[in-house]
Amino acid sequence: MIKFSEEKLKKVSEIIQRYPEGKQKSALLPVLHLAQDEFGGWLDTPVMDYVATLLSIEPIEVYEVASFY
Repeated sequence: MIKFSEEKLKKVSEIIQRYPEGKQKSALLPVLHLAQDEFGGWLDTPVMDYVATLLSIEPIEVYEVASFY
């Protein structure tokens, strides 16, 4: 199962809190960078799905950003 370490989850929470309620998608790029560091240097589909769940957004929104960058 894909899951951030407790340290990374705390960092994700701090990043999300930087943005207003309902604007958690703004945290997507920094959270994807953390995910890339945590899960072997690249983003496979289960990792992107996990990030979508954390940010309460649709997985396609994560795929679009990850594939663009």
